[in-house]
Amino acid sequence: MVIRREISSVRVPVLATAMATPTRTVAAGGSSHRHWHCIQVLQLLLLVQCFALLVECGGIPTTLDGPFPPATRAFDRALRQGSDDVPLTDPRLVPRVQPPAPEQIALAASADADSLWVSWVTGRAQVGSNLAPLDPAAVRSEVWYGERSAADAASYPHVATGSAEVYSQLYPYPGLLNYTSGAIHHVRLRGLRPATRYYYRCGDSSLPGGLSDERSFTTLPATGAGCYPRRVAVVGDLGLTGNSTATVDHLAHNDPSLVLMVGDMTYANQYLTTGGKGVPCFSCSFPNAPIRESYQPRWDGWGRFMEPITSKIPLMVIEGNHEIEPQGHGGEVTFASYLARFAVPSNESGSNTKFYYSFNAGGIHFIMLGAYVNYNHTGVQYSWMEKDLQRVDRRVTPWVVAAWHPPWYNSYSSHYQEFECMRQEMEELLYEYQVDIVFTGHVHAYERMNRVFNYTLDPCGPVYIGIGDGGNIEKIDIDHADDPGKCPSPGDNHPEFGGLCHLNFTSGPAKGKFCWDQQPEWSAYRESSFGHGILEVLNSTYALWTWHRNQDAYGENSVGDQIYIVRQPDKCLLQPTNASSLNW
Repeated sequence: MVIRREISSVRVPVLATAMATPTRTVAAGGSSHRHWHCIQVLQLLLLVQCFALLVECGGIPTTLDGPFPPATRAFDRALRQGSDDVPLTDPRLVPRVQPPAPEQIALAASADADSLWVSWVTGRAQVGSNLAPLDPAAVRSEVWYGERSAADAASYPHVATGSAEVYSQLYPYPGLLNYTSGAIHHVRLRGLRPATRYYYRCGDSSLPGGLSDERSFTTLPATGAGCYPRRVAVVGDLGLTGNSTATVDHLAHNDPSLVLMVGDMTYANQYLTTGGKGVPCFSCSFPNAPIRESYQPRWDGWGRFMEPITSKIPLMVIEGNHEIEPQGHGGEVTFASYLARFAVPSNESGSNTKFYYSFNAGGIHFIMLGAYVNYNHTGVQYSWMEKDLQRVDRRVTPWVVAAWHPPWYNSYSSHYQEFECMRQEMEELLYEYQVDIVFTGHVHAYERMNRVFNYTLDPCGPVYIGIGDGGNIEKIDIDHADDPGKCPSPGDNHPEFGGLCHLNFTSGPAKGKFCWDQQPEWSAYRESSFGHGILEVLNSTYALWTWHRNQDAYGENSVGDQIYIVRQPDKCLLQPTNASSLNW
């Protein structure tokens, strides 16, 4: 990692300005008032001390120092490329409560901080041939909550109700087992106060043992240029292996206030429906399988494993290719488990589909895009995205962060240029509206790009970060497309959705070729290790990005990659994409 020995003098004045300015928000009831909870004096003092130390002892690089010469840290052969899935008999994955008590409790942010989703499962899932689905209306969907801890549900001042659903996976093939889920409940809490701790119980208060133990969460900060989540954790392609559990333990230690998961949650489709041991390559191990099966009990085990985090911190997800999970004759694409299990602010953000949506977290606007539904510029998703970006007031939400599953910029052999069609359809719009950061997964390794647009270094392009290194059973990717003999043929990385739009590059070391002969200039840093990332937005200009590797000790000084991402709103004005003529 590059370490600078100086730091720009602009940073401390920016912080000082933030310290001197209270933030103006609108209360849940609609009245305006001024409050200081978005910026704590103690936090600011600590930040100033940190900046003073950076000046004295050497600092962290910023994107203003770029573009950086491409750097690669070779895979550490002392580490394993992967590990086995955690068995469903593991105490962290088995049921810990008896029906009708809730389990797999999870939170999700709504479009803004004044509301939040609570989800959970009741009843037992079933696996077999002839199944009778549960009645989702047999158990109420209630959340009792308030700002103070309470001994029983009746002592909370608020109660919200929602709805429940059951989904089934039905395979019309001999020998394949069907699945029907427990009742999956979703309740939206409204009228919440931003940046406030709430205590809650969920379940059915009319049934003995029907309510959960008390849990708590803290709402996200109010939308505003001076309000930001403490830390946003970003992880992709997680799965549930020994490496995955290390990632989650490390992530929990870093104490985020929001978790962003960029697809491929459980890898339930690495199993036959008869269970057993998961495999790194389904088609290699089961070449005669009539369909890409999915062992749905892995979803239930994953939900139980994640509950200690998801029951107190909002988890925001987007679908990946391992959520496709086809069933029926002809391999009908359903995404049944993803659509049923997760609550996302689709209606609140106007998309009306869980395949893409947006939400605010303080002064950050997150836009979650779907790579496995129509992304053409003539389609509904593109139209929604354009309207969503048009509505963002950068004076109120300075930062715009986008996320989806497969990368547009990727120099690894795996999935190389796989979603070039999506890039060609959507990239100009993201550039025009000056999206600041893009997070993707799919490639099981880490890669951070220099600011780039249309494969050209551009100081106003987003910072693309590939973070599909959560630790799943398919193992870490270690080969680069520019390694000798590792360039895939244009037809090798055929996407699971969309067409083939691969490019022969027109400039640089890859001129006239499909792959570059060396690490591309737009690739700033890459490393094959498992881990997760933490985004800390400090103010309307500076955000600290840190990539934590699983093999490193806990602590702020143990990082795999770290950089300040700096916005330049005065230089990078919102403009048509063909008007950019800025130089580094």
